[in-house]
Amino acid sequence: MQGVCKKWVHHRGYGFITTDDGEDIFVHVTALATDIYSLAVGDRVTFDVVESGRKQGTKMAKNVRIVE
Repeated sequence: MQGVCKKWVHHRGYGFITTDDGEDIFVHVTALATDIYSLAVGDRVTFDVVESGRKQGTKMAKNVRIVE
């Protein structure tokens, strides 16, 4: 999937990506590609969507990469 970083909280290491369909997806710093350490609002990204292991029925981003 593709989307844009909507919000990133640096000191907490998480944020939200808005997909091209308008859905907001949670993203944690551990889901970023190995060469990425944080996101900035407005970054265009590609990612996979997986079920969150913490909360039933919620989704989160995995394998997040910034589109150059």
